[in-house]
Amino acid sequence: MSKDSLYRLVAVSKDFAGPSETVRVLRKVDMTIDRGESLAVLGASGSGKTTLLHLLGTLDTASAGEIYLNGINLNSLGDRQRAELRNREIGFVFQFHHLLPEFSTLENVAMPAFIAGRGRSEGLKLAEEALDLVGLSHRLEYKVTTLSGGERQRAAIARAILLRPKVLLADEPTGNLDEESGARIGELLVSLNNELGMTFVVVTHNPNLAEMMHRRVELRSGELYAR
Repeated sequence: MSKDSLYRLVAVSKDFAGPSETVRVLRKVDMTIDRGESLAVLGASGSGKTTLLHLLGTLDTASAGEIYLNGINLNSLGDRQRAELRNREIGFVFQFHHLLPEFSTLENVAMPAFIAGRGRSEGLKLAEEALDLVGLSHRLEYKVTTLSGGERQRAAIARAILLRPKVLLADEPTGNLDEESGARIGELLVSLNNELGMTFVVVTHNPNLAEMMHRRVELRSGELYAR
């Protein structure tokens, strides 16, 4: 594995058991993802994009092949080790922000620090810094229910980068936003990628967002093609 590669996938396949037959969603995918790069994964619905993201994020396991993250073979890890790696090394952003309505924006963003056992004061300080990075320092004490859709997604991104993971995995991060808000989220992702040097992998149907990334690949019926 090259010293510049964060991920390496070797002949990765993923099957799901259907009611009458096994469905192969990914087919012998080979790829590397370098440290600090931003990668867009495109493809039609059902092409395997989200499945690939879940494998990269250790939320699921491959049916065949090997996935290495930072030199660690994910197939060699047990459930607890995978969870620890995921919490330490990977940030997630989804189409829906999954913020907790009963907490302030600051408290929502601080949650990963609390879960990791950091003290409350440290967690809130980290959250304040992350919210400043995404342009939401003026919304710290607001309930998330009062934020706009774009602001909520910014808060979700701040939460994902809070502990400075090695990679941010984003699944349709602009899919629930209007065109203008989506463009701003794309610009924010580019800015954070440049500023933090964090690897970004973005699954998207949005061609404008994809064009902002360093590299683009496409999944077609579970097979990977360069764009």
